[in-house]
Amino acid sequence: MFASKPIVQAITNPFVGPLTNKIGYSWPLFFGLILLFFSTMIFAIGSSYPTLFIARSMQGIGSAFTSVAGMGMLAEKYPDDRERGNSMAIALGGLALGVLIGPPFGGLMYEFVGKSSPFVVLALLALLDGCLQLLVLQPQVVKEEQEGASLMTLIKDPYILVAAGAITFANLGIAVLEPSLPLFMMDTMKSSNWEQGAAFLPASISYLIGTNIFGPLGHRMGRWLASMLGLIIIGFALLYIPMISSLNQLIIPNGMIGFAIGMVDSSMMPMLGSVYAIGDVAFCLGFAIGPALSGTLVRWLGFSGLCSITALVCFLFAPFMYILKKPPGRLENQTLLKESAVKYVNYTNEESPDEDLDLKRNIAKVNQNWVP
Repeated sequence: MFASKPIVQAITNPFVGPLTNKIGYSWPLFFGLILLFFSTMIFAIGSSYPTLFIARSMQGIGSAFTSVAGMGMLAEKYPDDRERGNSMAIALGGLALGVLIGPPFGGLMYEFVGKSSPFVVLALLALLDGCLQLLVLQPQVVKEEQEGASLMTLIKDPYILVAAGAITFANLGIAVLEPSLPLFMMDTMKSSNWEQGAAFLPASISYLIGTNIFGPLGHRMGRWLASMLGLIIIGFALLYIPMISSLNQLIIPNGMIGFAIGMVDSSMMPMLGSVYAIGDVAFCLGFAIGPALSGTLVRWLGFSGLCSITALVCFLFAPFMYILKKPPGRLENQTLLKESAVKYVNYTNEESPDEDLDLKRNIAKVNQNWVP
């Protein structure tokens, strides 16, 4: 049931992107919120497994519509790389805040009010958000003048694959820990239920910090470099986790993983720009593959082997980020491939000081030689 949401979301994402090209972003965003409202209410009243499974799957469809349309709207409103990075960092920070608040809020409401109470509150918040969208965004059909590239064209693009791969493997670092780390803590530390849940709080808090720092900082230092460092940090943290013997020792490595994932997500999402659907598929793919691989690898190799293999994957993929240092689209708002069907992907990196100095010199020469 837990994996059904990211799986359904990953399947739905590629269809939402072309839909936004035909009708705009506001209506898919509103429709996704309506689905989230109904799925949350089903959670509140449902009790059987099939009912909860349907609600969880509806949640995946609603999340696909809201995340793709929302991030696509930000990419359209902020074509400048620096502004786009800042706006997406704030949006990703909202995601982290929800992950941070959700578990303690749900636990407290369930314990002191009742099972249905957290879902009713969330449904009311979704309803309020929908009313705000009707007032502020005023949904309307806006057809894109330029037709977007097909899914196969995007998948064949090596730069998109590298960016999406970074998102997948970075989030794989925490996805493999979600089902396996609590079991490891029970076996080695005899941890209680609240300790197993608290172990992931440093990752959520540091992810919130990392996304807000590297949204603007990634533009300055190079988004490829921020993502490469993030993958390397995740690898070292995963190698250290099997060595810990107490809850306090988990704070630093889990915090490192959350911070590093924030580095990768806030750097790669702005580079994908209007094809955020691919990035969201990559995000969901990490959380769909992680739990499945986790159980199998723990049985075969143990918890230490699971962490070592995941770390090795991060280390091996990190050098590929160098490919994104100088992609074809060098100028702001320049498309990736001028002659291809990829007409709306913005890959931008800040020019180096030497390149900027050469450009200024060339402009000065032109001005000197020009005679009116």
